[in-house]
Amino acid sequence: MSLDFHPTKEDLICSCDNVSTIRYWNIKNGGCAGVSKVRATQVRFQPNLGKYLAAADADGVLLIDVETTQICTYPLKGHISIIRGICWSSSGEYLASLSEDMVKVWKIGSSGEQECMNERSVTGKRFRCCTFHPCYPSVLVVGSDQCLEFWHMAENKMMIVLEEPVNSLAASRPTGVVASATDNNLIRLWK
Repeated sequence: MSLDFHPTKEDLICSCDNVSTIRYWNIKNGGCAGVSKVRATQVRFQPNLGKYLAAADADGVLLIDVETTQICTYPLKGHISIIRGICWSSSGEYLASLSEDMVKVWKIGSSGEQECMNERSVTGKRFRCCTFHPCYPSVLVVGSDQCLEFWHMAENKMMIVLEEPVNSLAASRPTGVVASATDNNLIRLWK
């Protein structure tokens, strides 16, 4: 199950049931405002405009037009193992998809066209989560079962900042802070 609020429509939230349905809910009246027959494990609205909803499943990521609830592009594919997470850049121009052994960054055009801009594979560790850095759009923060890394995509360089397993990440655009949660129940803040 996954949930996400629409960035501009205050009364819209989306959910997926991990089986076959994405539902759009009206918060004001509690009613279902739309349905997409798509199997997804995670959903994320595009920031700012909220034109697209990214829906991840085992095979790839679909972009769904929020107004029509229809799939608007071919799936974003290329992962060998199951996709564990997706995240948008704060501009809504880039979308990252993450599986245990690979992270891919896609450029999403205004008409839904997409292009894989960067990808990074690993062996010997498993990726768990990712988020774009709130102040540096070319930096993707990636957590794995061994460490926390900052991936500077323009230079294709990874910098390990913490050598502990990381389970979850969050980024705050107003403060420029990234938060990481580790296996030992610690939350660390990174500026």
